[in-house]
Amino acid sequence: MSDDASPGPSLIPYERWTDDALREVVARALELAARKGLPGEHHYYLTFRTDHPEAKLPGHLRARYPQEMTIVLQHQFEALTVDRAQNLFSVRLYFGGVPSTLVVPFDALTGFADPAVRFGLRFQPLMDAAAEPAPAQPPAAEPPAAPEAPAQVVSLDAFRRKPARDG
Repeated sequence: MSDDASPGPSLIPYERWTDDALREVVARALELAARKGLPGEHHYYLTFRTDHPEAKLPGHLRARYPQEMTIVLQHQFEALTVDRAQNLFSVRLYFGGVPSTLVVPFDALTGFADPAVRFGLRFQPLMDAAAEPAPAQPPAAEPPAAPEAPAQVVSLDAFRRKPARDG
């Protein structure tokens, strides 16, 4: 057998387990924000699949973002909750001054970033609605809301790695 041989397919779902563990980091970050707000300059970029069967968002947002959307939790967000039993989070944001509640399953996440500390994660979304839920834990309390500026949907292109150029 050669050392150059490709390994066979894994019978152990390491990639899934790794994504689940990293989604736990996102859940804890959101629980912290729900309990205490965001400290210092921290703010979160959350990218998720809007076409995930369990994602819930208003029709006008789904029409504008039919596959993927990035939200920013920074100044103006309300009613942020993490529901461990349902394996999702929900948040109320303002789009053009109009409040909208988004319900996002953790399995729909494709990215998480906190640009204040240059921290980011990428995920493979799990589009199967029958995916295993996370163990149940009590939901976090809602934080007091202090709107400051309108929420924005932004592109994460500036944070993505560029391929190295040969030359």
